[in-house]
Amino acid sequence: MCELTEEILGKERKFDGVVIDVEHWQVRLPDGTSALREIALHKGASAVIPVDEEGCVAMVRQFRTPVGRVMLEIPAGKLNFVGEDPLDCAKRELREETGLTAKKWRKLVALRTTPGFCNETIHLYMAQDLSQGERDLDEDEFLNVEWMPLECAAQKVLSGQIEDSKTISAVMMAWEIYKRERA
Repeated sequence: MCELTEEILGKERKFDGVVIDVEHWQVRLPDGTSALREIALHKGASAVIPVDEEGCVAMVRQFRTPVGRVMLEIPAGKLNFVGEDPLDCAKRELREETGLTAKKWRKLVALRTTPGFCNETIHLYMAQDLSQGERDLDEDEFLNVEWMPLECAAQKVLSGQIEDSKTISAVMMAWEIYKRERA
């Protein structure tokens, strides 16, 4: 593994944004030459797949400007600050986007979204034993909640109808867990 390691020689901040910051990192490659790496720095995020007693999941449809269309995803959001407890973030986002709260939480995985240029980690959770309350969307947040059987969500993943990586991961992991628990 050591023969693959890159040594960071220096960092230069290029952009401070709302969602990401961007830095240029000069690195020494394993062969001794140097190269530039453009790195997007992200605080991290959490996402949650809520599964009810009947095996249905709450998902959200929202317009995603970078891809220019409405996407079907699980509830998710950015950590408010570096070091925020990802479970606290997941609970907040679930309540804000769907109005749901859960008594049972299970960590699925910490997903590295695009490690080729970004340090973002999304913490995926499965929430069960759900209770419905009121949503509390952010001012700039417009989305619709859609319930469907978990099996249907898994079929949408397999048919390519769901393209969002965090949603694909959470749906397939939750589907496997749900099947095992029902066997």
